[in-house]
Amino acid sequence: MSGELVHVDEFVPGIRWDAKYATWDNFTGGPVDGYHANRIMGTRELCAALERASEAAAAHGRGLLLWDGYRPQRAVDRFLRWSREPEDGRTKRRHYPNISRAEMFEQGYVAARSGHSRGSTVDLTLFDLGTGELAAMGGDHDLMDPRSHHGAHGLTPAEERNRRVLRTVMDAAGFDAYDREWWHYTLRDEPYPDTYFDVPITSRMAESLLSSRPEARRAVAR
Repeated sequence: MSGELVHVDEFVPGIRWDAKYATWDNFTGGPVDGYHANRIMGTRELCAALERASEAAAAHGRGLLLWDGYRPQRAVDRFLRWSREPEDGRTKRRHYPNISRAEMFEQGYVAARSGHSRGSTVDLTLFDLGTGELAAMGGDHDLMDPRSHHGAHGLTPAEERNRRVLRTVMDAAGFDAYDREWWHYTLRDEPYPDTYFDVPITSRMAESLLSSRPEARRAVAR
C-alpha cells in the first residue's frame, strides 16, 4: 500500500472516530464537499504520532476519538462559500452563537488555507476506556467561542483537567496545540508543510491514493 494519505483507523489500534463533516452534525448543517465516507485520513507520520498519543492517553484511562483529520481543499472552499450565504440560524446557536459566519474566518476559527489539508492536523477528544463516555471538555467540537480557547474561564475543575490531559499527551507525542480550539492539534514535523491536498475521502484506499494521481493535489505557498 502506498500513497501520501492513509485511513487512520487502519494504522492506529483502538482509535475511535466520528467524521463530523461527512455527516449533518457540523456547522454547515450538512455533509461537506469531499467527504464521501465517514472515515478519517492523514499522513503515515500523523498515524505514528497518534499511536504514541493513544498509548499515553491509555495511561490515564482514556482513549482518543477523532472528529477530523485530513480535509480536502474543496471542503475548505465550501466553507468559504457557505460563509457568504444568508444566515438561516440552523447551526448558529450551537456552533457560533456570538459571531457571524464571516467572523469565523476573521477570528481564526476557520481558515481559507487549512492545516488540515496538509494531512497532519487532527480534531479530537478523549473518552473513558471503561465506560466509552466522552470526556467533559466544556464545549463541543467547533464551538467558535472564547470558551473553546485554551485557558478559557468558567470551566469546571474536571473540564480543565481533561483539557490538560489531552494537551499533555498530544504535546508528548509531537503535536502543537492551537490556542483558539482545545480540540485542534498539528504535528510539529509535518511531512508536507507546503502541500494542500484535494483528493476526496472515500471508504476504499484505492480510490484515495495520490501517488498515481498527482493532478489531484495542490502545492501552494504556506
